[in-house]
Amino acid sequence: MNSKSTHPPPRNLPGEFPVIELRGRSFEDREDFVTVLLNTMASCGCWLLGRRDLPPNATELTFELQLRSVFEFYSALLSCGVDLSRDSHTLMKSLCTVRDHNPHRAKSRRILTVRLDLIFMDELDASPDLARTAMGLA
Repeated sequence: MNSKSTHPPPRNLPGEFPVIELRGRSFEDREDFVTVLLNTMASCGCWLLGRRDLPPNATELTFELQLRSVFEFYSALLSCGVDLSRDSHTLMKSLCTVRDHNPHRAKSRRILTVRLDLIFMDELDASPDLARTAMGLA
C-alpha cells in the first residue's frame, strides 16, 4: 500500500485571502499593552489563535476576524496606540476597500487570518529626530 496521499496539497481558492501580516511598534510596557490590546481585539470579534513572546522585546499574535469587522479592528489597533508600518496601513486600507466596494469578493471568504508582529521600544531606542518630529518641533 502506498503511504503517500493522492490528494493535492491545499491551496487558496480564487478570492481567498492569504494570511494578513501586519507589523507595528509601541513605546508602552509589553505586558500591560498586550492585555489591553487583547481585550480590545476581543471586543471587535477577534479570535486569538496564538501568542508568542519573542525575547527581548517583541510579541507575535495570530488571530482570526470576520471581514465585516475590519473597520473596527483597524480603528482599535490605532486607538490602542499601535504604530503600524506603512505597508500595514496600506494593507488595512485595501481590506477596508474590499469590504466596502467589492461585496461579491467579500462573501467568498468571510474569515481573515492575521499575524501581528509587535516590537516594544524603549523611548531611549527612538531616534532624537523622530521624537522632535512627533512633538512638532522639527
